[in-house]
Amino acid sequence: MVHLIDALHLGTPNVISIGLLQAAPGGLVLVDTGPESVFEAVAAGIQKLGFELGDIRYILASHIHLDHTGGAWRWAKEVGAKIYVHPNGAPHLVNPSKLLSSAGRIYGDRMNDLWGATEAIPEEQVIAITDSDFQLGGLRIRAIATPGHANHHNAYWMESQRIVFAGDVAGVRIGSGPAIPPLPPPEISLELWRDSLEKIRALKPASIYITHFGQITEPAASLDELERRLASWANWTKQRLNEGKSEQEIIPEFELFVERELLAGGATEQEVEIYEKADPASMTVAGLARYWRKHHPEEVPAVVGN
Repeated sequence: MVHLIDALHLGTPNVISIGLLQAAPGGLVLVDTGPESVFEAVAAGIQKLGFELGDIRYILASHIHLDHTGGAWRWAKEVGAKIYVHPNGAPHLVNPSKLLSSAGRIYGDRMNDLWGATEAIPEEQVIAITDSDFQLGGLRIRAIATPGHANHHNAYWMESQRIVFAGDVAGVRIGSGPAIPPLPPPEISLELWRDSLEKIRALKPASIYITHFGQITEPAASLDELERRLASWANWTKQRLNEGKSEQEIIPEFELFVERELLAGGATEQEVEIYEKADPASMTVAGLARYWRKHHPEEVPAVVGN
């Protein structure tokens, strides 16, 4: 059985969803942890479900972005949990200095309010794994490399239940709204992302669980919608870059473009606000601009003025 815990990031519901599974009596699995700033809210959610915090034995990290796994060190430190993570992400959990430096350039003085503290995790508590099966108690799990959003991204497939925890690679869906792609710098690759979506489709899952937010009960349609939007958003951004616009000029246009798409796709105005918290438009513009300049520099101007 899958339990979902709302991490209530910055006091807002429906932004970060944490999965909870029972691997064995007295042995629980968290799928992602959220940032350290939501540790107390997640702990309260676990206790509300009737479980003990000390029973958290394992954490499945979809990837190491702070909104997903920034709080993993607290669970490692306080209850001795082991963290399963893609090999590209494992060194940055053991030594988060580069991760924090990169995030600090983006978020500046908002780092602590957004994410809380981040500390190193002992190497013996970090298990690097991808594209292989493993056993946690009574759960048989397959870690699947699913790059595109990040090169350290895993999805976790549980064939017995026909469910997959897909982190960010299956997109963001809030409430009644549509599937949209989270596209932050620096590792966006549309080509790798499409390959990852094919891997998930091939599983024929009954349900997909995403961190932003919760359960997707119509996987095929949602993945198709996400893939179409990956292409349309990328092309929209390329067009603006080719008009000679800077990223700062593009951001407000893109915010309006996304708002209209979300409302047309069934989101409420309140849900549009939550989408922006979970998947900021400014990050998407930066991520797609970097994608074009890095992977297809011949298709966009080499330098964009401010």
